[in-house]
Amino acid sequence: MLLEEIYRPIKKDLAGIERTIKLNIASGANASVLKITDFLLRAGGKRLRPALVILSAKAALGSNRRTISGQVNKIASAVELIHLASLIHDDVVDHSQIRHNKPTVNSKWGDDVSIILGDYLYSVGFDLISSCRNFDILTCISQATRWMCEGELIQVCERDDFDILKERYFAIIKNKTANLFAASCQAGVLAVGQNSTLQAILKEYGLNLGVAFQIVDDSLDLIGDMSSLGKEPGADFKMGELTLPVLNLISELKNCDKRRELISQKNNVKAFREVRKIFINSHALRKTKEEAGFYVRKAKDALGAVKDSLFKQSLFELADYVVDRMKV
Repeated sequence: MLLEEIYRPIKKDLAGIERTIKLNIASGANASVLKITDFLLRAGGKRLRPALVILSAKAALGSNRRTISGQVNKIASAVELIHLASLIHDDVVDHSQIRHNKPTVNSKWGDDVSIILGDYLYSVGFDLISSCRNFDILTCISQATRWMCEGELIQVCERDDFDILKERYFAIIKNKTANLFAASCQAGVLAVGQNSTLQAILKEYGLNLGVAFQIVDDSLDLIGDMSSLGKEPGADFKMGELTLPVLNLISELKNCDKRRELISQKNNVKAFREVRKIFINSHALRKTKEEAGFYVRKAKDALGAVKDSLFKQSLFELADYVVDRMKV
């Protein structure tokens, strides 16, 4: 199912998020900043995190009512700004040149501008959150952002460490990806004043969805192509990051020194192509798919106690969409 179909019940809400983001970025910004931010927003994206805020808020209300409060709009806009800030900084760290089939900010304006722009977007995002005047929502999003930064830092510090365990990998991706998914869902429920039980349910859904999403994203780095990824494949491999598909492949080939050595040859295009071919034809691919599917099922199971609605259905479909991306 296409993402546009899943988003149909919240199409107008997402359009409102785009307007809020543009309005708040533009407030007080000069022409140079507006030129860069306009380029960034035109590049597009999946808008998963704001969609999770809106869908969780509406699903928690237990009806097919389509309107959302200004507070939900602010939170959804803020989490997307926080996510965009993290991507801009990631592109600097990874020396990325392409994202969403367009040049990255750092490739057009340099690392200095990118770092400061990322900081600026973080500040705009948290300004929106603070304007909600809800300490629980502020705590929810700020903790997730802290964990996200911590996860990224650990991942960068532990590149090329072949002793890294899968448990460590999952701890990293929960920090850098899944916790912001979970916080987006929880904050949506908080914004509509629903109880702690529903907060926990939607938070659990978001956490498991985020883990599955990152597993699939890491797999696509090996099996995807430029047209489907919107960026060059092999970025993680070339940076020496030991993602789950690579760890599964190492485990399968642990008695083959030549292939293990091949995996360690980062920045080698020929080596990447060979590793990609080996992975696609290995049990490691099936194992990685199964692990992503496990977390998708956990996400969907968490929704069992949520009242049926169009928005709950979209959350189910979003979980299926995440794992369906992983196709060779």
